[in-house]
Amino acid sequence: MINNKTALFFIIILCTFSLYAQNSSFFKKSDTLNKPRRNAVIISESALASGSLLALNELWYKDYERASFHFTNDNAEWKQMDKVGHFMTSYYLGKIGMEVLDWAGVSKKNQLIYGATFGFTFLTAVEVLDGFSKEWGASSGDILANAAGTGLLVGQELLWNEQRITVKYSFHQTAFAKQRPNTLGNNYLQQALKDYNGQTYWLSANVWSFNKKGNFPKWLNIAFGYGADGMLFGNQNSQNSALQNPYRQFYLSLDIDLVKIKTKSKFLKSVFSVINFIKIPSPTLEINTKGQIKFHYLYF
Repeated sequence: MINNKTALFFIIILCTFSLYAQNSSFFKKSDTLNKPRRNAVIISESALASGSLLALNELWYKDYERASFHFTNDNAEWKQMDKVGHFMTSYYLGKIGMEVLDWAGVSKKNQLIYGATFGFTFLTAVEVLDGFSKEWGASSGDILANAAGTGLLVGQELLWNEQRITVKYSFHQTAFAKQRPNTLGNNYLQQALKDYNGQTYWLSANVWSFNKKGNFPKWLNIAFGYGADGMLFGNQNSQNSALQNPYRQFYLSLDIDLVKIKTKSKFLKSVFSVINFIKIPSPTLEINTKGQIKFHYLYF
């Protein structure tokens, strides 16, 4: 179990720092190791991570009965949509961890060792808290998903020295949230975080990055998405099946790499960098496990 609100809040704080950094002369990237900056990054990240874990412990886990450390098998729940969420969160926390160390002039090797692994380290610490809670327990599936997100980040840096494939997210509201608002959300923001029926996770590949001598627009991406629908409950139970048999969805779509759009505005460049995790609504082909093939003129 990961508290999605906490993870999103954590990412927003770091993204806001990144946005400010790119628009402030004081925070311009250092070409060589800047020890005061590096130390500031280490202290800030440590304090933010520790504070988040302490807050989770006091505001969330404190109200539930403790137990000896144990694992739980939740790998079959929610059609693994929660695992994909872990994958994305680990990827972006690691990516931001690399970027702030790059700002401090830290070597690429150390960015990969200490920055790219930040997401996996933080989310694994959350799993430890889960493991001591009688209500949940640590999830091996969550840990593997965290490792996969970090692996995608590190693997591309080692292979290409850039992120040609990024993880993206899109959301649309569904009718299921009204049936279980406490679980799936009472309003748009809550539903965007909790209603897996409306969430889609994407691997968005930049076409030009794979063929830099070609004539493709530098901002053009091809995106492969995964989603699921028909879920009122996490597990496969009679209530789920009686209402609507849950099924998986696979998507093929166009996308835009916002950071590759040419603009002279430093502010716009920063904004594009921060919101680039959002999949741009585009014409989309859907194939699902109900045996259907659908075309969406504009899929959110």
